[in-house]
Amino acid sequence: MDIRCMSPMIILSVLLVYFAVLFVISLRTSRNASNQSFFQANKSAPWFLVAFGMVGTSLSGVTFVSVPGTVGASHFHYFQVVIGYLIGYFAVAFILLPLYYKHNLTSIYTYLQHRFGMRAYKTGAVLFIVSRTLGATLRLYLVINVLQLFVLDAMGIPFAVTAIAILLMILLYTYKGGVKTIVWTDTLQTFFMLLALVVCVGYILHDMNLGLAEAMSQLSDAGYTTLFNFDVNDKRFFLKQIIGGAFITISMTGLDQEMMQKNISVKNVGDSQKNMMTFSTIMVLVNFIFLFLGGMLYLYASSKGLDVKGDDLFPTLAMQHMPGIISLIFIVGLISALFPSADGAITALTASFCIDVIGMNRDETKTEEQRSVIRKKVHLAFAGLFLLLVMYFKIQNNKEIVTILLDIAGYTYGPLLGLFAFGIFTKHAIKDRLSTAVCLIVPTIAFIIDKTSVHWLGGYKFGFEMLAVNGLLTYAGLWGIRRTED
Repeated sequence: MDIRCMSPMIILSVLLVYFAVLFVISLRTSRNASNQSFFQANKSAPWFLVAFGMVGTSLSGVTFVSVPGTVGASHFHYFQVVIGYLIGYFAVAFILLPLYYKHNLTSIYTYLQHRFGMRAYKTGAVLFIVSRTLGATLRLYLVINVLQLFVLDAMGIPFAVTAIAILLMILLYTYKGGVKTIVWTDTLQTFFMLLALVVCVGYILHDMNLGLAEAMSQLSDAGYTTLFNFDVNDKRFFLKQIIGGAFITISMTGLDQEMMQKNISVKNVGDSQKNMMTFSTIMVLVNFIFLFLGGMLYLYASSKGLDVKGDDLFPTLAMQHMPGIISLIFIVGLISALFPSADGAITALTASFCIDVIGMNRDETKTEEQRSVIRKKVHLAFAGLFLLLVMYFKIQNNKEIVTILLDIAGYTYGPLLGLFAFGIFTKHAIKDRLSTAVCLIVPTIAFIIDKTSVHWLGGYKFGFEMLAVNGLLTYAGLWGIRRTED
C-alpha cells in the first residue's frame, strides 16, 4: 500500500502532532528569552546536543533525497567529499573556534572588523547573507516540492498554502527563543531523520531477505561500492573531491554564521571542539549509510522492474512502492530534514543582519526591549523573503536556474575564505576601502577560469576545488591591497 492509499487526515494529523511537539519545546526553551539567548543561547547549550543537532542542519532535505540518488551514476564517489569534510572539521575545530572564543564573538564576521576595518566586515556579512538566503530557500523549495508532488497535490492543497504553512510553523517555534530553541528542536529532528533512514534501510533488507554482508556483496557485484575516482580530468577525481570537501567544510561550516552560531553557543572552546569532533564522526557514519541506502534502493528498484533514478529514486520508492507506514516515516524524515536547514538559516540571517548590517548592538542608545522589537521585525522580514523566493523558484520551475543560483551561492564563500585566511595567516593590514572591490572581482575571474579550463588546461574540469581557487585569488587580491608600511 502506497501513501496515496492512506487517509489524508492520518498524514495531516501526524504532521500536526510533529509540529505540536516542536512548539511545546519552543515554549519551554523560550521562557525569559532575551536577545542574548536568541543569538547565543546565553552560551549555555550542551555541547553533545549541539553536535547531534548539527547533523540535521548540515545534511538538509536535499541531501536526504539527493545523495542516495547519486549512487547510480557515481557509485560511492561522494564519500571522497566526506573524507574531505572530516579534514575540514579538524581545521574548524582547532583554528577557527579558538579564534571566535578568543574574541568572544556573537557574529563571526565581527572578526573582520577587528582585523581589517568596517568595509571588510560589512562585505563578509553581506556575502554570507546573500549566499545563505539563496542556499536555504533553494533547499526549502526543493523539499517542499517533493512533498507537494508526492503527497499534497493529491489532497488538493496548493503549493503556496504549503509554503506559507511551513514558514509559519518555523516562525512560531523560532520567533522568540532563536538559537536556544533550535539547539533542542534540531536534536529531535535529527533523531527522526536518522530514524527514517535506518527504517528504510531495514525494510529493504528485510524485503529482499538480505543480511548486511550479503547486501554489501551484491552492491559490490553491481559496481556501486567503488570509492575512488582516479581520472584526473573528471570532476570526481579523488584529490579534487577530498580537497574540495575540506574547503567546503571550512567555508560553509567554519565561516558560516548559521553553523558557527550554534557552536559558539556552547560554554567554552573545549566543549565546542568536542562538539565539532563528535559531530564530524557522526556525519561520516551517516553519509556512508545514505550511500549504502542509495545502492540498496537501486537494487530494490531493479528487483521490482522499476526504472527510476536520481533525485526521484528515494521519494518514488518510499512513497509509492513501500508499505504506507514506511511512506509515512519517510515523510516525517523528510520534514525533519527540511526544518533544521530553514529554521537555523532564518535565525542566523536575523542575527547577522541585526548585528553586522544595521549595527544593533553598537547602538548604545537602544534599550533591550527596542532591540528585541527590531530583531523580531527582521526575523519576520526574512521569513517573508524566504516565501517570495520559494514562490519564485516554483514559478520558474527550471532546474537550470536552480543550478545557476547554487553556483552563485557557492562563489560567495570563496571571498570569505580568502578574507579569513589573510587575517589569520598574515599580520598585514589592508586598504579597507578596496576590500569590497576585491571580493566582487575575484568571483568573476574564477567564473571565467571555470568556464574556459577545458580549453586552456587540456580538458581539466574544475569541481568542488573551485571554492579553494576563489579563496586563493581573494588572498592574492588582499595581498595586492595590503598596507606596505606594515
